[in-house]
Amino acid sequence: MNFFAEIQNQLVKELHIALENARDAGKISFDTLPEFVVEVPREKQHGDFATNVAMLLAKQAKMSPRSIATLIVEYFPAGDDIEKLEIAGPGFINFRLKNRWLYQVVPEVIARGCDYGNGDIGAGQKVQVEFVSANPTGLLHMGNARGAALGDSIANLLKKAGYDVSREFFINDAGNQIENFARSLEARYLQQLGQDVPFPDEGYHGADIIDTVKGFIDQVGDKYLSVDEELRREMLVKYALDEKLTAIREVLGQFGVKYDMWFSEQSLHDSGEINETIKRMNEQGYLVEQDNALWFKATEFGEEKDEVLVRSNGIPTYFAADIAYHRNKFERGFKWVINLWGADHHGHVSRMKGAMQALGYDPDKVQVVIMQLVRLFQGGESLRMSKRTGKYITLSELVEEVGRDAARYFFVMRGADSHLDFDLDLAKSQSQDNPVYYVQYAHARICSMIRQAEEEGRNIPDAAGVDFTLLHEDAELELVRKLAEFPEIVAGAAQALEPHRLTRYAHELAGQFHSFYGHCRVLGDDVALSDARITLVLAARIVLKNVLSLIGVSAPERM
Repeated sequence: MNFFAEIQNQLVKELHIALENARDAGKISFDTLPEFVVEVPREKQHGDFATNVAMLLAKQAKMSPRSIATLIVEYFPAGDDIEKLEIAGPGFINFRLKNRWLYQVVPEVIARGCDYGNGDIGAGQKVQVEFVSANPTGLLHMGNARGAALGDSIANLLKKAGYDVSREFFINDAGNQIENFARSLEARYLQQLGQDVPFPDEGYHGADIIDTVKGFIDQVGDKYLSVDEELRREMLVKYALDEKLTAIREVLGQFGVKYDMWFSEQSLHDSGEINETIKRMNEQGYLVEQDNALWFKATEFGEEKDEVLVRSNGIPTYFAADIAYHRNKFERGFKWVINLWGADHHGHVSRMKGAMQALGYDPDKVQVVIMQLVRLFQGGESLRMSKRTGKYITLSELVEEVGRDAARYFFVMRGADSHLDFDLDLAKSQSQDNPVYYVQYAHARICSMIRQAEEEGRNIPDAAGVDFTLLHEDAELELVRKLAEFPEIVAGAAQALEPHRLTRYAHELAGQFHSFYGHCRVLGDDVALSDARITLVLAARIVLKNVLSLIGVSAPERM
């Protein structure tokens, strides 16, 4: 149950009734009510909910907002849930509710358990989330790591909100990067076998390429030393891609990321889908031949220049393959396709949307989350180089350094469109300043309280028999209110594709629990009150675990 959504919907209905009653009484005139909001105010002193309807209606009704607000208060239907209506500022209406609705929250959380927070806004719609999709020519770096944490969290959110979600990794196993990869492997292979050959200028210089070639030599020796270079490169690439993809799968698995589909770019070439896509765009009249190349008329979709799809040598560009891939997504039945791309792909977004529109798909169903850069800090200084690779710090190194939980939490802690400064010292610290430690400690503290209760011989109460009206302290009610927010947080974060809302909520919930713990004695002599408070902390434990699971972070029972 989404308590906040239900209350908001009810208040919207009652506001309609109030205004229609005022109109029927001849006190106000309007044709249709504007789109208004009922929301939770930022400041607690402004009530539980507030609306701006009076200000939005003022021009049409030709009345001051405060006059309209006064009429709304006068004609608002009497109910048992409203404690007080207040007019504030230029015409806001603040609603203060009685606590009775809060007493439904804890038993609902207990009854739903891990399903608490589940929603139905997705209505089973098929959604694909494609993320990481790193070139399989090296190790996963920090940008890939952030994409993995964000993409997996977004997929978790969408699933909890009721979407049918598929996670996908697009394997860039065709095109120029693979040709450069092949030449790099070949040069290292020949060098390892004593041949004096130059390394290609645009080759991959990572030390891992040498390790890959050494593994290849351990298997086949100099078998491919004297064969045709095309065959040699083919076999080297086949071996290396298998090795690299296996390593990528393993490190992402260790990071808690599992994919439903690993999609090969090469399969688009082999199946003819790229050529078929180009043919379809040409039939729609969106291609033009110029300088012996085929160009997409991107300028017809708002771009500054047209884009090459087929080069003068007859070879399709990567953009052509990417268009075919996105067409393939829609042909597989996905109604909403979501990509996580690095900041350097920002200019590619509108081009892809234009291409989808040219093919007859709704461009708004292609959504791209752009990720900004990550900077690592240790000892107050920026870390740019890896001690192990001599180049960039890898995902594997990061997890080894700070652990999976801290890495995933920190990567999700900021919006994707914000630059992220990742403090290694903070991530490793066991202090209240470390946000993931702060949240996990709240969960562990609850587990400790439950163990203590059991050791004292107290029975863990059945929520159905607990009198929650005994909870009336501010610290108790604020904790209950925070638990009630969770379904609304999930729904909003899923629709906005903003998993950082989860870490913010987790930190706020942990803070509310720590405050409750400091103000309220749970295991006291008043058995009925203790039962209510024990059940409340059990509900808090459930919600803490639920929110942490959405960002791929564990909820430890001991720390």
